[in-house]
Amino acid sequence: MIKTNAKQSSYLEDGVAEMHDSKFMSAREKERVVKQWEAFLKNECARARFTKTLYTHLIMHCSFIAHYDINGFYDTYFTEGEDTARFLSQFDRSKGCRSVELGMTYWLTGEDYGDINSVMVNIAARYIPALTHAAQIQQRETDVKRAKALLAKHGIAIKEG
Repeated sequence: MIKTNAKQSSYLEDGVAEMHDSKFMSAREKERVVKQWEAFLKNECARARFTKTLYTHLIMHCSFIAHYDINGFYDTYFTEGEDTARFLSQFDRSKGCRSVELGMTYWLTGEDYGDINSVMVNIAARYIPALTHAAQIQQRETDVKRAKALLAKHGIAIKEG
């Protein structure tokens, strides 16, 4: 359960995280981001679930760069399977939760946003195995399609089977 200054939420079952107001985010705003994060992961990182609020939190408080805008960010991490797996690795405790762009962990331990980011990691743990597996399958399919197209470009036919 997440306790905030405004109300209590019971959707997070694996522990209690005290959300506190910080300079640029209220406890209520943090709770909203957490809910959007879970919806995004639960819906297999669907673009429709990647909100401006979630994007802003990732670039402002999770050590990601903007990649120009929300669409550039989404294309950077969620078009190719290997990039999705790389993005998810930042939220994987078994991989050290190192920023995939900066290599640091302060995004997870900072006083102002460590509370929300730790909850995001806890939530991600439930989804990362399946999402990473799906990303690997997607990448394999993409790679095979590209390889076939490249071979065809050079007049090389392959025998499948």
